[in-house]
Amino acid sequence: MSLVSKIAVSVALGVAIPGCIALGLIASDRPVADLRADGGAGLDFTSLPAGQEPAPLQTYRARDGAVQGYRRWDSGHDDAPLVVAVHGSGWHGMQFEGLGAALAGQGLADVVAPDLRGHGPNPQRRGDIDHISQFEEDLADLIAQQTRDGQRVVMLGHSSGGGLVIRFAGGAQGALLDGAILLAPFVQYDAPTARPDSGGWARVLTRRVIGLSMLNMAGITALNHLPVIQFRFPDSVLDGPLGDTATRAYSFRLNTGFSPRRDWRADIAALPGFLLVVGDHDEAFVAEAYEPTFSGTTDRGQYALVPSGHLGVVDHPQTRALIAGYLANF
Repeated sequence: MSLVSKIAVSVALGVAIPGCIALGLIASDRPVADLRADGGAGLDFTSLPAGQEPAPLQTYRARDGAVQGYRRWDSGHDDAPLVVAVHGSGWHGMQFEGLGAALAGQGLADVVAPDLRGHGPNPQRRGDIDHISQFEEDLADLIAQQTRDGQRVVMLGHSSGGGLVIRFAGGAQGALLDGAILLAPFVQYDAPTARPDSGGWARVLTRRVIGLSMLNMAGITALNHLPVIQFRFPDSVLDGPLGDTATRAYSFRLNTGFSPRRDWRADIAALPGFLLVVGDHDEAFVAEAYEPTFSGTTDRGQYALVPSGHLGVVDHPQTRALIAGYLANF
């Protein structure tokens, strides 16, 4: 065998072997059918307030022509900022029915809460997007269509939605933000704020994530539509009137685009002046780790603990008061 042939064989093996390992990891880790909260695992959904009459679902058109849903609450004040409220994993913009109506009703902000692509009552492909940066693009399109000339923009996010706010700040669209409100945000699985499997809420297909990450490092994205994470909703949600609006699993590309980048400290450093609120007994994340984690990277933050769990923090009276104070001095 000639030297050239030997080199060609070595190169081929160098590509094929890692690729086979990656495919093996992907194939060996599969979703389970009908995953539900069991034996107290997951989040405390009983802390959520009773529902109220929802704001009507409206639509906007994203840059790719897709029609996306959102809800809006207007303050009636020309000098009020626009708050773009980004929901957490598995749910949709109705999460902010109480908070959005309260902030607008106090004249503090116009509030718009999108159903992120892949979520809500009737998405084109539930739990999936076209490419990793698409959430950021969609939010930029929504902001462009919802703001008045000169209106300031604050992005608010809960849980994974808070992670998306951090990602947005550190990305190509970050200059659109004048402020941020983070409610128990997801940072990254290896951040000091993380708990394993988000306290039992998430079932992560870890081997599949590793295999897909290996392929992506080699520029291979053809399998990024595969699901890599599932969520443990309780029966009370899945069998309730909004059960068919829950998104129970995410693809690799959606899950990646719903959180800060691997260099999450760089995304945090890009945040504008922000308020971070977390419940003191948050089941999904380590509440006391937020302030040292963020303040070690940026001095733009205000931090507060409220007596709440992970889901209840959104509508807790102290959270509303803290947000009102942030917006009043914005």
